[in-house]
Amino acid sequence: MMTNENLSVYDRICRTRKSGRATASDYINATITDFVELHGDRCFADDHAIVGGIGRLNGKPVTVIGIEKGRDLNERLLRNFGCVLPEGYRKALRLIKQAEKFHRPVICFVDTQGANCGKGAEERGQGQAIANNLYELTDVKTPIISVMIGEGGSGGALALAVADEVWMLENAYYSVITPESCASILFKDPKRAPEAAEHLKLTASDLNKMGIVEKVVEEPEDFSEEKETSHFMKKLADDLSKEIKQLEKKPVDKLLDDRYEKYRKIGRYSEYSEAVGEVPGAAQLLGVSQAPARKRRGLFGRG
Repeated sequence: MMTNENLSVYDRICRTRKSGRATASDYINATITDFVELHGDRCFADDHAIVGGIGRLNGKPVTVIGIEKGRDLNERLLRNFGCVLPEGYRKALRLIKQAEKFHRPVICFVDTQGANCGKGAEERGQGQAIANNLYELTDVKTPIISVMIGEGGSGGALALAVADEVWMLENAYYSVITPESCASILFKDPKRAPEAAEHLKLTASDLNKMGIVEKVVEEPEDFSEEKETSHFMKKLADDLSKEIKQLEKKPVDKLLDDRYEKYRKIGRYSEYSEAVGEVPGAAQLLGVSQAPARKRRGLFGRG
């Protein structure tokens, strides 16, 4: 494995999109034994962009969910090119709630340019499905680890990334918008995507420095190299197993409070905190709760 510090941000994004890169199914097959895939959202249909089920990670029962792009054209058409439909997010949430019931940790492998934005997806409540996942995952009483293995596009990725730990492969990206779309909006020229990418702070290194992701995972130079990829997958499985053991040691209240704080601290600046502390009544005026963390848990107002 090698880390190439000389790669530009856009070069890393191009590597992430390169054909032949390991997909979610590859990660599941390499790290999870006795995997049994489960289907359907119990409302409408089965979205093939989401592969989810139960299996064992180094012998431990886990629920695993991946956003699958597919490898060739036929597979990608079947998987909606990794653009998840609302029924896919509902299937994922169903499996996560099932994991909570049986006290199984959850591992998510995320790789999507964004949620499906087609007419049918919007008619079936795409926005509501994503919002509901964000709402529910804040309060799931079992450890969750999400791994960004490729593209992490906006709410489509975030819907499976409200987790206790978020890890990213070194060439993955995680952003509210793609560089091409950003350049089209700001510069009116998608060819300026490499320039936009430099300013978006979407790389694993950038997000790790900002505390948005906890771990940058060194990846193989070439995923087609079987021996190197096998070694990488084995190490990833071992690292996930170790982290799950640490998360399971936490009392449930502590686990949920830490997850709450992980997301509440994003965008929290010292100047804002000082202002709230110095001005009498400022917290009330700004709607900032001063109740204990356990009582104010829930990113969207749930107590």
